[in-house]
Amino acid sequence: MTSRRTLLQGAVLGAATALLPTAARAATAPAAGPVLRLPAPTGPHPVGLRTVHLTDPTRTDPWEGGAREVMLTVLYPARDVQGRPRVPQLTPAAAREFADLAPLVHPGLPAPGTVDWGAVLTHGHLAAPPLPGRLPALLYSPGGGDSRTLGTSLAEDLAGHGRVVVLVDHPGDASQVDLPGGMRDTVLRGEPDPATFRTMIDTRVGDLRLVLDRLLGDGLAGLPPATTAGIYGHSAGGTAAVSTAHADRRVRAAANLEGYLDLDPLDGFDRPLLLFRTDGFDGADRLTRSWAGLAGERALLAGSGHWAFTDYAALVPALQAAGLVTSATRAALVGTADPAARLAALRRRLRGFFDAHTGCARSARR
Repeated sequence: MTSRRTLLQGAVLGAATALLPTAARAATAPAAGPVLRLPAPTGPHPVGLRTVHLTDPTRTDPWEGGAREVMLTVLYPARDVQGRPRVPQLTPAAAREFADLAPLVHPGLPAPGTVDWGAVLTHGHLAAPPLPGRLPALLYSPGGGDSRTLGTSLAEDLAGHGRVVVLVDHPGDASQVDLPGGMRDTVLRGEPDPATFRTMIDTRVGDLRLVLDRLLGDGLAGLPPATTAGIYGHSAGGTAAVSTAHADRRVRAAANLEGYLDLDPLDGFDRPLLLFRTDGFDGADRLTRSWAGLAGERALLAGSGHWAFTDYAALVPALQAAGLVTSATRAALVGTADPAARLAALRRRLRGFFDAHTGCARSARR
């Protein structure tokens, strides 16, 4: 039987959630180290956060059988956050799962026990009362092998500007998902073959359409139904986001953050599309081929690596500044660009794209 450590060594497609902070301590108590912080959102509204578990009895989980389950983080503009604590990025159980993962998947990241991951919180306030009224919504699908929480910084900023943003975990290919019935680890062992990748994307599309049903139907997490829906995703999540938009006309616009688009023909794709890439991705040739001929906006994140679209963009430079990762590790993961300037540019471009094509949430503005 394959050991868990062997599985983690082979996890692929950005199983980078190991850097995410957590409220729990790993098995080895962390030494004194840097206090890692996520960048604050820039919107006029504080952010509320609710966690949601959904089950789809009409679909069978392709990895384990049984009814398909998903876990969601729902971020939204809050009316008031007084007395509502900020939420850690990972549950204690999820924290234990990734404690050993970072240096295995990305050699050069700090060893377990080196960093106090529990010192960093999201800017989402637990179950804060939402702003009244219906708002536009966005769905986020993470990179293959990643946890949904790796997309926190971008999502919080979008939510603070007046949207509901739903981060979607895809149990089975996600690094770890803390479900009500127990922890699910990734099934990935090395780079997925075409059949496995097909299953991943088809399953993700089903997950995302389930969330759309709830968002645009009766509403999600106690929030009113959304007025419109857009979608974005990183890497394999970008593939899934565009595939979902192609299959479901309820999606008004899609942003693909460096995901391949050669799985299926996209003939007739007529929704607004943002194709965002870095200049440091080692899959650039395949990306260029797979995007050729597609109509859409193009954008470049200069001085950046593949994981600059995730929370690694802020955390890895902080670890380098503390002497815990080398300049080579930083360059390989996120590039060498100034973290604050790069994040500001990324946030502006995504907000502008979705403002133009899914509504700009004027009713939520102060």
